[in-house]
Amino acid sequence: MLTMRLEEMALEPGMRVLDLGCGRGRHLHALYWNEIPLEVVGIDLSHEEAKAAFDGFFQLPPPEPHSPLRSAALGAGDAARLPFPDNSFDRVLCSEVLEHVPDPDAVLAEIARILKPDGIFAASVPRYWPEAICWKLSTEYHNTPGGHVRIFRTKALRDQVRKQGFAAFKRHWAHGLHSPYWWLQCALWDQRESAASVRLYRKFLEWDLMEKPWLTQSLEWLLAPVMGKSVVMYFRKVG
Repeated sequence: MLTMRLEEMALEPGMRVLDLGCGRGRHLHALYWNEIPLEVVGIDLSHEEAKAAFDGFFQLPPPEPHSPLRSAALGAGDAARLPFPDNSFDRVLCSEVLEHVPDPDAVLAEIARILKPDGIFAASVPRYWPEAICWKLSTEYHNTPGGHVRIFRTKALRDQVRKQGFAAFKRHWAHGLHSPYWWLQCALWDQRESAASVRLYRKFLEWDLMEKPWLTQSLEWLLAPVMGKSVVMYFRKVG
């Protein structure tokens, strides 16, 4: 399940789109196999994650329609020191990344630098109160290597992005069904790999992802504004 709504990105054929902190390529692959042909680029701090995203391109047939405007590139790199020239992307996505980085302002400044004027930036981070419960339930949850180093309040993050020359235009929440899963994991941290309740809930989420039944999709629609694990915000670069 995607965190970002690609329809909010106002994508057009031939646009250059960066998935910053692409992980294993969830959004990157959705962009590449989108019906709109795009030049997609993924970058992640982890070589292992970037390689997994690369391998994912060989698991599905080539996208239709074929177009010279469609391409993909992947690499590993630091989000605070991006290897791209100024004003080189039309769109930037940054999903569930900023809570991991030591200096989010440096990352946001880099995004502002590489994004073209009037370009769109989409960011998602864990929502404050579901994340705060995770931190209360388990100190290991946020002390693991590469884990979360901060909890964002939505308004504070929005203000941080605005200071880099952006105007906010949309917000929504995502993954309403996921918050209880993470609370279970945190409550049973030492047994999270073997606990029956965690395993059953994971299977439920996997089933929901593959089957998309109307009941759980309706529950997600109802629960996301109330207890969605993530908040998603969309910005346009001013000037």
